[in-house]
Amino acid sequence: MTNIYDNQQFFDQYKEMPRSKKGLQGAGEWPTLASIFPDLHDQTVLDLGCGYGWHCRYAASQGAKKIIGVDLSEKMLEEARARTNDPKISYRQDDISTIQFEKDSFDFVFSSLAIHYVANWAQLVKHVHHFLKPHGQFLFSVEHPIFTADGRQDWIYGEEDQIMHFPVDHYFDESERHTNFLGSPVKKYHRTITSYLETLLSNGFQINHVLEPMPPTHMLDLPGMKEELRRPMMLIISVTKM
Repeated sequence: MTNIYDNQQFFDQYKEMPRSKKGLQGAGEWPTLASIFPDLHDQTVLDLGCGYGWHCRYAASQGAKKIIGVDLSEKMLEEARARTNDPKISYRQDDISTIQFEKDSFDFVFSSLAIHYVANWAQLVKHVHHFLKPHGQFLFSVEHPIFTADGRQDWIYGEEDQIMHFPVDHYFDESERHTNFLGSPVKKYHRTITSYLETLLSNGFQINHVLEPMPPTHMLDLPGMKEELRRPMMLIISVTKM
C-alpha cells in the first residue's frame, strides 16, 4: 500500500515546498477555505488525504472533540504523527476512496487536494454521505478542471521562456491525466465542474459554496504567484448532507 509520496526522493523535495514548511500559512487557498469552515466545537471530524495533519490540528484548535486523519502514504503519516501531540487526533493509513466507517459517524468531512487522485468520484461521494451525520458538512478542494483538462499542467512558453497562455483542451474527456510533479510521474483524474456538482446533488447533498480561490495579496511576491491570477488552479466546494 504505497504511493508516490512514499518515494524518498520525491518526499525529500515535497518537504521543501512552502506549504510543507509553513503549513496552512503557506497555502494560497487557505484564507478562502478558512472563511467557510463550519463551527467545529465539540464536532467529530474526518480528514481524507490528511498529509502532514495540518487541518487535523487546526480542527483540534477549533474545539473538535475527535479527529481522524486518513492518508495512503506512510511517510506522510509519520510526519503527521511527529508533528501532533493531541489525544483527540488519530491517523490511519488507508485508501480514502474505499475506507469504511459506520453510518452517521462524523459531523464534518474535509479533504484538501486529494480527490483528483481518486478514480471513482461517485463512489467516494456515496461513502461520505453514508458516514456523515444528517446536516453534516463536506468541504473539499481539488485542482480546478481548467488546470487538469489538458493534462500537462504547465504554461505554454514563447521566446526566452515568456509565459504565453495556459492550455485547456479535452475538457469533456473525463479520464486519467498523466503529468509530472516535482520531477516524478503522477496520475490524476480530470472531471468537469458539472460532474463535481451534479454527483453531489444527485447523492443527497445541498451546495453551500463553490469558490475559485486566488492567491492572497501577501503572497503575490512569491515566485510564480502573480501568474496564478491568470487562471484558476483550485476549486473549493462545500456541501451539506440533506
